[in-house]
Amino acid sequence: MRRTVFDQDHELFRESVRGFVERTLLPLDETIRDERMLRREVWLEAGRQGLLGMQVPEEYGGQGADDFRFNAVIGEELARVAAAYNSIVAIHIDVCAPYLLELATEEARKRWLPRFCTGELITAIGMTEPSGGSDLAGLKTTAVRDGDHWVINGSKTFITNGGHADLVIVAAKTAPDRGAKGITLFGVEADTPGFTRGTKLDKVGQPEADTSELFFENVRVPGSHVLGEVDRGFIHMMERLPQERLSCAIANVAHARGVLEETVAYVKERQAFGQPIGRFQHNKFLVAELVTKLDVAQAFVDQCLAAHVAGELDTTDASKAKWWTSDVQNEIIDGCVQLFGGYGYMREYRVARAWMDARVTRIWAGSNEIMKEIIGRSVGL
Repeated sequence: MRRTVFDQDHELFRESVRGFVERTLLPLDETIRDERMLRREVWLEAGRQGLLGMQVPEEYGGQGADDFRFNAVIGEELARVAAAYNSIVAIHIDVCAPYLLELATEEARKRWLPRFCTGELITAIGMTEPSGGSDLAGLKTTAVRDGDHWVINGSKTFITNGGHADLVIVAAKTAPDRGAKGITLFGVEADTPGFTRGTKLDKVGQPEADTSELFFENVRVPGSHVLGEVDRGFIHMMERLPQERLSCAIANVAHARGVLEETVAYVKERQAFGQPIGRFQHNKFLVAELVTKLDVAQAFVDQCLAAHVAGELDTTDASKAKWWTSDVQNEIIDGCVQLFGGYGYMREYRVARAWMDARVTRIWAGSNEIMKEIIGRSVGL
């Protein structure tokens, strides 16, 4: 089905992103997996290509393109190659950027955003803690005011880009007795005394992404590094989670599409019993089901993207997009593994790596169970 959400400018931009992927990412693909992080040289090249500051105003070194569809193009092209590439970059440009743009003080924006756009300053967001994932109101990390500074103590886990981020957006309790109404967001620079990182976590999939634990021991942060209003951090996070979940949905569909296209090409060539395996009715019907489910998911995601650009995407629809596309993504890639047969279980084949990479999408950015809870509440249940 022809997509209508993008115009000619977005498609021209897509060619530029594909060029970056082919020139910069693909030659380092195996090395990135081995090192379990995106090298700084890749970030800097992305900055030179203008990929890291599309929505950042020109006065701070960005492109000033206030159109999330450009971010969506970046996400699609990265996810088609490997889910982790989108995860790494999306945390920076889709998740962290709005906090810095909309909530940081002018002093902090001038300090951080120019280097954010060049790739000299890499960002991460510290929400998840060892004691809980989707329950943001149950944070245990604390921040206590001390004159013009705040002192942060606690820890975070499963933090994408955590091992090499230069700036981490940290959610901490500033009024522990007020629950969700007592959370504040802070920008913590990596060279701040008391801030340390754990070893890179050994994940089942997405080895390209540096995922780490973070520790805060009497970390002193100036008041100018508070993001938004004190004690309103939970509201600030809730207001920005729809974009994060839409970003996940965009990547889920693109990731599945890349793997499915490779699988269709494979079943046309792979021979068994004297004919291509794609001609067997069962396999033909399976591919038909997978292609249809993918196109239906794409249509809904495109509508959500259009709604977001128009400022109309709500939490419920973003939650629908996130959980549905992650389920469809996993179903499609699992079907692709089956069509590849034994080769589909070999790590040297992209389909096997994609199968492992996709599983986490049902968990992060709010588990699918939480998404269904949100949707259920929206209908009065």
